[in-house]
Amino acid sequence: QVQLVESGGGLAQPGGSLRLSCAASGFTSDYYVIGWFRQAPGKEREGVSCISTSDGSTHYADSVKGRFTISRDNAKSTVYLQMNSLKPEDTAVYYCAALSIDVDTVVAGVIPHFEYDYWGQGTQVTVSS
Repeated sequence: QVQLVESGGGLAQPGGSLRLSCAASGFTSDYYVIGWFRQAPGKEREGVSCISTSDGSTHYADSVKGRFTISRDNAKSTVYLQMNSLKPEDTAVYYCAALSIDVDTVVAGVIPHFEYDYWGQGTQVTVSS
C-alpha cells in the first residue's frame, strides 16, 4: 500500500520561501511519478509540478515556473517542493500524489490529477503579510 505524507506547510510572507516534503513508502516498483497539486477554496485542484523516476524529468505549471523547484532524495524516498518568491495567490492546500509508470514512460508535462492513484492528506500553505 503506497502511503504519502506531506509536511512543511505554514505561513510565509510575500516574497518568502517554504519547502514542502512528501515522504513516500510502499512502492512495489522503482518507476513512478510524484506530483504536487494545490487547491484553494472555491477553486479546482491545480497541478503544480511533477517528477518522474523513469526519465528523471521535472515539469512545472506556468504559474510557478522559475519560482518552484521539485527534487527528490532517493535515499529518503522523499520528494521536495522548494517554493521561492511566494505570492498571496500561492495560498492553498498542497497535496502530493503518486502514479506508477513503466520503465520506458516519457513524461511530457504536468500530469492531470485524475491520472494519479495515491494521495497524501495535504498541507496548508498561506502567503500573507
